[in-house]
Amino acid sequence: MKDEQFKRLWKGFWQLADPKIWIASTIPMAVGGALAFGMTGKFDVFWFLISLAAVYLIEIGKNASNEVVDYITGVDRYVTPDKRTPFSGGKKTIVDGKLTVTEAALISMLTFGAACIIGIYIMLYREMSIFWIGFLGILIAIFYSVPPLKLAYRGLGELAVGFVFGPLILSGIYKVMTHELTLPAVVVALPIGFLIANVLVINQFPDYEADKRGNKKNLVVRLGKKKAVNVHAILFILAFSSFLAITVIFRNPFWLLGFAGVPLAVKSVRVARVHYDNIKELVQANAATIMAYQVTGLAMVIAAISEKYF
Repeated sequence: MKDEQFKRLWKGFWQLADPKIWIASTIPMAVGGALAFGMTGKFDVFWFLISLAAVYLIEIGKNASNEVVDYITGVDRYVTPDKRTPFSGGKKTIVDGKLTVTEAALISMLTFGAACIIGIYIMLYREMSIFWIGFLGILIAIFYSVPPLKLAYRGLGELAVGFVFGPLILSGIYKVMTHELTLPAVVVALPIGFLIANVLVINQFPDYEADKRGNKKNLVVRLGKKKAVNVHAILFILAFSSFLAITVIFRNPFWLLGFAGVPLAVKSVRVARVHYDNIKELVQANAATIMAYQVTGLAMVIAAISEKYF
């Protein structure tokens, strides 16, 4: 019985952790680390990996707390089978019986706590001023779903995700690598922030009815699906337009490699405009948006490294 319970908890934890989506936080870390190397020649593998572990733990903690709140409010329970996709509906650990509410809440507390311990270690032995970046990251991750702020329920989730996965994480790893923080490093984070916020937006479409019923007033619920498609397009425009400014600031044409994600963005918008209310067809837009984020992130890593040689 104990073995079965352990296996259930173990599977539930990894379903909740969902390593395949860690790419969301890996990209700003990779770009920030590459930029540190490109601009200063500084890169420490040990501190990069330690920092990456802390970010992953925060991400797991956020997933867990979000899972608890979405289950309690009914948002996850209201998702009907025909609306379930690999890109939406939370991690489905509680609704699928893989974890209880208490177990998910405990995982959230433990992973947030472990991230804080790593953060203190980084502060003491590498960069004291990282405290403020880490503190803000933990704070936003906790209150993304948890009362009283419940950012995701008040139409601020997209802004929070864009800020954290863009400027906050990238500037944080840049600071750990170089002990410095420059405005160009923050500017580089803009397209990442816009793109990851857009991933969140398009993934809200399948959950529209459940989110609305559960009073989760995210961007798509507030605007409606048809209008939200325009926001989806605008976020792509803002993301890729940022590369023009970055190219001018750095005087390095390699930053134009960021436009590699444009074809995927165009595909996503075209599909969303036609199939915003057809979940089976819309998943193409979900997948294309995530791929655009990944391809653009890889291009940015190359451009950042080129700063050392250009």
